[in-house]
Amino acid sequence: MKHLFAVIFLFIVSSLSIYAQQEDTIKVKILPKTTLQFKDSLLRDKASLKLNPLHPDYNNMDKLYPVFDESRITFDFGKTNRKPNIFNASYSKFIIPTALISYGVITRGNKSLQQLDQSTHNEISEHLTVPIPIDDYSQFAPALTVYALDFAGIEAKHNFRDRTIVMATSYLIMGATVQTMKSSINVWRPDGSNNKSFPSGHTATAFVGAHILFKEYKDTSPWIGIAGYTVAAGTGTLRVLNKKHWVSDVVTGAGIGILSAEAGYMLLPVFHKVLGIKGENKNLVVVPTIGIDNYGLGMAYTF
Repeated sequence: MKHLFAVIFLFIVSSLSIYAQQEDTIKVKILPKTTLQFKDSLLRDKASLKLNPLHPDYNNMDKLYPVFDESRITFDFGKTNRKPNIFNASYSKFIIPTALISYGVITRGNKSLQQLDQSTHNEISEHLTVPIPIDDYSQFAPALTVYALDFAGIEAKHNFRDRTIVMATSYLIMGATVQTMKSSINVWRPDGSNNKSFPSGHTATAFVGAHILFKEYKDTSPWIGIAGYTVAAGTGTLRVLNKKHWVSDVVTGAGIGILSAEAGYMLLPVFHKVLGIKGENKNLVVVPTIGIDNYGLGMAYTF
Protein backbone atom coordinates (compact mmCIF):
# COMPACT_ATOMS: atom_id res chain seq x y z
CA MET A 1 0.00 0.00 0.00
CA LYS A 2 2.84 2.35 0.85
CA HIS A 3 4.47 1.57 -2.48
CA LEU A 4 1.26 2.51 -4.30
CA PHE A 5 1.08 5.94 -2.65
CA ALA A 6 4.74 6.58 -3.47
CA VAL A 7 4.16 5.83 -7.15
CA ILE A 8 1.09 8.13 -7.27
CA PHE A 9 3.03 10.99 -5.57
CA LEU A 10 5.93 10.71 -8.02
CA PHE A 11 3.49 10.79 -10.94
CA ILE A 12 1.81 14.00 -9.71
CA VAL A 13 5.14 15.77 -9.12
CA SER A 14 6.48 14.83 -12.53
CA SER A 15 3.25 16.01 -14.20
CA LEU A 16 3.44 19.43 -12.48
CA SER A 17 7.09 19.91 -13.46
CA ILE A 18 6.34 19.19 -17.12
CA TYR A 19 3.39 21.69 -17.09
CA ALA A 20 5.51 24.37 -15.49
CA GLN A 21 8.20 24.04 -18.16
CA GLN A 22 5.59 24.40 -20.90
CA GLU A 23 4.22 27.70 -19.47
CA ASP A 24 7.36 29.55 -18.19
CA THR A 25 10.31 28.29 -20.19
CA ILE A 26 11.77 30.85 -22.74
CA LYS A 27 12.12 29.24 -26.10
CA VAL A 28 15.14 30.29 -28.15
CA LYS A 29 15.33 29.60 -31.84
CA ILE A 30 18.79 29.69 -33.33
CA LEU A 31 18.84 31.00 -36.88
CA PRO A 32 21.40 29.87 -39.35
CA LYS A 33 24.41 32.15 -39.74
CA THR A 34 23.91 34.90 -42.35
CA THR A 35 26.28 37.31 -44.03
CA LEU A 36 25.32 41.04 -44.38
CA GLN A 37 26.11 42.58 -47.75
CA PHE A 38 26.18 46.34 -48.48
CA LYS A 39 26.10 47.78 -51.93
CA ASP A 40 28.18 50.96 -51.79
CA SER A 41 29.46 52.96 -54.72
CA LEU A 42 32.65 53.64 -52.79
CA LEU A 43 33.60 49.97 -52.79
CA ARG A 44 35.57 49.64 -55.97
CA ASP A 45 38.47 47.75 -57.30
CA LYS A 46 41.88 48.90 -56.28
CA ALA A 47 42.60 49.97 -59.82
CA SER A 48 39.64 52.35 -59.79
CA LEU A 49 40.92 54.07 -56.63
CA LYS A 50 43.83 55.66 -58.47
CA LEU A 51 43.33 59.46 -58.54
CA ASN A 52 43.66 61.37 -61.75
CA PRO A 53 45.52 64.74 -61.58
CA LEU A 54 43.29 67.84 -61.23
CA HIS A 55 43.68 70.58 -63.85
CA PRO A 56 41.63 73.63 -62.73
CA ASP A 57 40.25 76.01 -65.34
CA TYR A 58 41.77 79.29 -64.21
CA ASN A 59 40.10 81.27 -66.99
CA ASN A 60 36.64 80.45 -65.71
CA MET A 61 37.52 80.20 -62.02
CA ASP A 62 35.13 82.97 -60.94
CA LYS A 63 32.25 81.19 -62.69
CA LEU A 64 33.03 77.70 -61.46
CA TYR A 65 33.87 78.76 -57.91
CA PRO A 66 32.06 82.03 -57.14
CA VAL A 67 33.59 84.00 -54.29
CA PHE A 68 32.52 86.99 -52.19
CA ASP A 69 33.34 90.16 -54.12
CA GLU A 70 33.17 93.32 -52.01
CA SER A 71 33.38 95.53 -55.09
CA ARG A 72 30.00 94.26 -56.23
CA ILE A 73 28.20 95.30 -53.05
CA THR A 74 25.85 98.23 -53.52
CA PHE A 75 23.88 100.17 -50.97
CA ASP A 76 20.73 102.11 -51.61
CA PHE A 77 20.48 105.13 -49.38
CA GLY A 78 17.37 106.51 -50.96
CA LYS A 79 15.10 109.02 -49.37
CA THR A 80 13.17 107.74 -46.41
CA ASN A 81 9.43 107.80 -46.27
CA ARG A 82 9.35 110.29 -43.43
CA LYS A 83 6.41 112.62 -43.55
CA PRO A 84 7.44 116.28 -43.94
CA ASN A 85 7.03 118.34 -40.81
CA ILE A 86 8.30 121.55 -39.28
CA PHE A 87 11.54 119.89 -38.12
CA ASN A 88 12.74 118.25 -41.36
CA ALA A 89 11.38 120.73 -43.91
CA SER A 90 13.80 122.72 -46.06
CA TYR A 91 12.70 125.96 -44.40
CA SER A 92 13.19 124.71 -40.83
CA LYS A 93 16.68 126.25 -40.53
CA PHE A 94 15.16 129.70 -41.02
CA ILE A 95 12.50 129.41 -38.32
CA ILE A 96 14.63 130.25 -35.26
CA PRO A 97 16.53 133.23 -36.72
CA THR A 98 13.32 134.63 -38.23
CA ALA A 99 11.57 134.35 -34.86
CA LEU A 100 14.45 136.11 -33.09
CA ILE A 101 14.48 138.98 -35.59
CA SER A 102 10.69 139.25 -35.46
CA TYR A 103 10.78 139.60 -31.68
CA GLY A 104 13.06 142.63 -31.90
CA VAL A 105 11.10 144.26 -34.70
CA ILE A 106 7.79 143.76 -32.86
CA THR A 107 9.33 145.23 -29.70
CA ARG A 108 9.83 148.55 -31.49
CA GLY A 109 6.06 148.99 -31.66
CA ASN A 110 4.98 147.09 -28.55
CA LYS A 111 4.88 148.99 -25.25
CA SER A 112 4.79 145.83 -23.11
CA LEU A 113 7.99 144.44 -24.64
CA GLN A 114 9.65 147.83 -24.37
CA GLN A 115 8.73 147.89 -20.69
CA LEU A 116 10.40 144.48 -20.31
CA ASP A 117 13.58 145.94 -21.79
CA GLN A 118 13.41 148.88 -19.40
CA SER A 119 12.73 146.79 -16.28
CA THR A 120 15.65 144.49 -17.12
CA HIS A 121 17.92 147.51 -17.49
CA ASN A 122 16.74 148.91 -14.13
CA GLU A 123 17.52 145.64 -12.33
CA ILE A 124 21.00 145.53 -13.84
CA SER A 125 21.71 149.14 -12.89
CA GLU A 126 20.86 148.39 -9.25
CA HIS A 127 23.19 145.40 -8.91
CA LEU A 128 26.00 145.94 -11.41
CA THR A 129 27.98 149.16 -11.58
CA VAL A 130 31.35 148.00 -12.95
CA PRO A 131 31.41 147.12 -16.69
CA ILE A 132 32.90 143.87 -17.99
CA PRO A 133 34.65 144.87 -21.24
CA ILE A 134 35.57 141.41 -22.57
CA ASP A 135 32.63 141.48 -25.00
CA ASP A 136 34.77 143.47 -27.44
CA TYR A 137 36.99 140.37 -27.78
CA SER A 138 34.63 137.46 -27.16
CA GLN A 139 32.58 138.39 -30.24
CA PHE A 140 35.40 137.09 -32.45
CA ALA A 141 36.14 133.89 -30.48
CA PRO A 142 33.74 131.52 -32.35
CA ALA A 143 35.00 132.65 -35.78
CA LEU A 144 38.64 132.19 -34.77
CA THR A 145 37.83 128.71 -33.45
CA VAL A 146 36.59 127.70 -36.92
CA TYR A 147 40.23 127.95 -38.08
CA ALA A 148 42.01 127.15 -34.81
CA LEU A 149 40.66 123.60 -34.74
CA ASP A 150 42.75 122.87 -37.85
CA PHE A 151 45.85 123.07 -35.67
CA ALA A 152 44.31 120.50 -33.32
CA GLY A 153 43.86 118.05 -36.19
CA ILE A 154 40.05 118.28 -36.14
CA GLU A 155 38.72 118.17 -39.69
CA ALA A 156 35.98 120.59 -40.71
CA LYS A 157 33.20 119.88 -43.19
CA HIS A 158 34.63 122.32 -45.76
CA ASN A 159 38.21 123.11 -46.67
CA PHE A 160 40.04 126.30 -45.74
CA ARG A 161 39.09 128.10 -48.96
CA ASP A 162 35.37 127.36 -48.75
CA ARG A 163 35.19 128.24 -45.07
CA THR A 164 36.82 131.58 -45.83
CA ILE A 165 34.33 132.27 -48.63
CA VAL A 166 31.40 131.43 -46.35
CA MET A 167 32.84 133.48 -43.50
CA ALA A 168 33.48 136.56 -45.64
CA THR A 169 30.08 136.37 -47.31
CA SER A 170 28.28 135.94 -44.00
CA TYR A 171 30.01 138.89 -42.36
CA LEU A 172 29.33 141.13 -45.36
CA ILE A 173 25.62 140.28 -45.24
CA MET A 174 25.49 140.68 -41.47
CA GLY A 175 27.38 144.00 -41.47
CA ALA A 176 25.22 145.50 -44.20
CA THR A 177 22.02 144.41 -42.45
CA VAL A 178 23.04 145.65 -39.00
CA GLN A 179 24.29 149.04 -40.18
CA THR A 180 21.20 149.60 -42.31
CA MET A 181 18.89 148.87 -39.38
CA LYS A 182 20.93 150.98 -36.96
CA SER A 183 20.76 153.97 -39.29
CA SER A 184 17.06 153.64 -40.09
CA ILE A 185 15.48 152.63 -36.76
CA ASN A 186 17.46 154.90 -34.39
CA VAL A 187 16.99 153.37 -30.93
CA TRP A 188 18.88 155.02 -28.08
CA ARG A 189 21.29 152.90 -26.07
CA PRO A 190 20.56 152.26 -22.38
CA ASP A 191 23.55 154.40 -21.35
CA GLY A 192 22.41 157.22 -23.67
CA SER A 193 25.69 157.33 -25.62
CA ASN A 194 24.02 157.30 -29.10
CA ASN A 195 20.93 156.16 -31.00
CA LYS A 196 22.55 153.16 -32.73
CA SER A 197 21.41 150.53 -30.25
CA PHE A 198 19.16 148.35 -32.42
CA PRO A 199 20.29 145.70 -33.31
CA SER A 200 23.42 144.52 -31.47
CA GLY A 201 26.37 144.29 -33.85
CA HIS A 202 28.57 142.51 -31.28
CA THR A 203 25.96 139.79 -30.82
CA ALA A 204 25.42 139.41 -34.56
CA THR A 205 29.18 139.09 -35.09
CA ALA A 206 29.44 136.41 -32.41
CA PHE A 207 26.52 134.37 -33.75
CA VAL A 208 27.84 134.39 -37.32
CA GLY A 209 30.99 132.67 -36.07
CA ALA A 210 29.07 130.38 -33.72
CA HIS A 211 26.68 129.15 -36.42
CA ILE A 212 29.50 128.51 -38.89
CA LEU A 213 31.36 126.66 -36.14
CA PHE A 214 28.29 124.51 -35.54
CA LYS A 215 27.74 123.68 -39.20
CA GLU A 216 31.40 122.83 -39.83
CA TYR A 217 31.89 120.52 -36.85
CA LYS A 218 28.43 119.19 -35.98
CA ASP A 219 29.27 115.80 -37.51
CA THR A 220 32.47 115.61 -35.46
CA SER A 221 30.98 116.65 -32.14
CA PRO A 222 27.84 118.69 -31.37
CA TRP A 223 29.57 120.05 -28.28
CA ILE A 224 31.84 122.20 -30.45
CA GLY A 225 28.82 124.05 -31.78
CA ILE A 226 27.23 124.24 -28.34
CA ALA A 227 30.40 125.85 -26.99
CA GLY A 228 30.30 128.41 -29.80
CA TYR A 229 26.67 129.28 -29.11
CA THR A 230 27.46 129.61 -25.40
CA VAL A 231 30.22 132.14 -26.08
CA ALA A 232 27.97 134.05 -28.48
CA ALA A 233 25.10 134.13 -25.97
CA GLY A 234 27.56 135.26 -23.30
CA THR A 235 28.68 138.11 -25.55
CA GLY A 236 25.09 139.27 -25.94
CA THR A 237 24.51 139.02 -22.20
CA LEU A 238 27.58 141.16 -21.53
CA ARG A 239 26.27 143.82 -23.93
CA VAL A 240 23.14 144.06 -21.79
CA LEU A 241 25.08 144.00 -18.50
CA ASN A 242 27.39 146.74 -19.77
CA LYS A 243 24.33 148.89 -20.58
CA LYS A 244 25.17 149.05 -24.28
CA HIS A 245 22.04 147.25 -25.51
CA TRP A 246 18.50 146.35 -24.62
CA VAL A 247 17.46 142.70 -24.48
CA SER A 248 15.54 143.05 -27.75
CA ASP A 249 18.69 144.39 -29.45
CA VAL A 250 20.63 141.30 -28.48
CA VAL A 251 17.86 138.88 -29.49
CA THR A 252 17.61 140.48 -32.92
CA GLY A 253 21.39 140.49 -33.35
CA ALA A 254 21.49 136.74 -32.69
CA GLY A 255 18.86 136.12 -35.36
CA ILE A 256 20.69 138.28 -37.91
CA GLY A 257 23.95 136.45 -37.24
CA ILE A 258 22.44 132.98 -37.73
CA LEU A 259 20.50 134.01 -40.83
CA SER A 260 23.59 135.65 -42.36
CA ALA A 261 25.61 132.45 -41.87
CA GLU A 262 22.89 130.39 -43.57
CA ALA A 263 22.92 132.83 -46.48
CA GLY A 264 26.70 132.44 -46.73
CA TYR A 265 26.38 128.67 -47.15
CA MET A 266 23.59 129.05 -49.69
CA LEU A 267 25.77 131.34 -51.82
CA LEU A 268 28.84 129.06 -51.71
CA PRO A 269 27.85 127.07 -54.86
CA VAL A 270 27.30 130.38 -56.65
CA PHE A 271 30.86 131.49 -55.88
CA HIS A 272 32.16 128.11 -57.05
CA LYS A 273 30.42 128.58 -60.37
CA VAL A 274 31.43 132.22 -60.82
CA LEU A 275 35.06 131.64 -59.85
CA GLY A 276 35.29 128.37 -61.77
CA ILE A 277 36.28 126.40 -58.68
CA LYS A 278 36.26 122.64 -59.19
CA GLY A 279 37.31 119.81 -56.92
CA GLU A 280 37.78 119.57 -53.19
CA ASN A 281 41.42 118.49 -52.98
CA LYS A 282 42.62 121.59 -51.19
CA ASN A 283 44.43 121.29 -47.89
CA LEU A 284 46.38 123.13 -45.24
CA VAL A 285 49.56 121.60 -43.79
CA VAL A 286 51.17 122.96 -40.63
CA VAL A 287 54.61 121.61 -39.65
CA PRO A 288 56.54 122.65 -36.51
CA THR A 289 60.32 123.06 -36.87
CA ILE A 290 62.69 122.65 -33.92
CA GLY A 291 66.43 123.24 -34.01
CA ILE A 292 69.27 123.51 -31.52
CA ASP A 293 69.05 127.29 -31.21
CA ASN A 294 65.70 128.04 -32.82
CA TYR A 295 62.19 126.86 -33.35
CA GLY A 296 59.32 127.87 -35.60
CA LEU A 297 56.24 126.90 -37.50
CA GLY A 298 55.95 126.12 -41.21
CA MET A 299 52.70 126.36 -43.13
CA ALA A 300 51.72 125.31 -46.65
CA TYR A 301 48.31 125.73 -48.25
CA THR A 302 47.44 124.04 -51.55
CA PHE A 303 44.94 125.95 -53.71
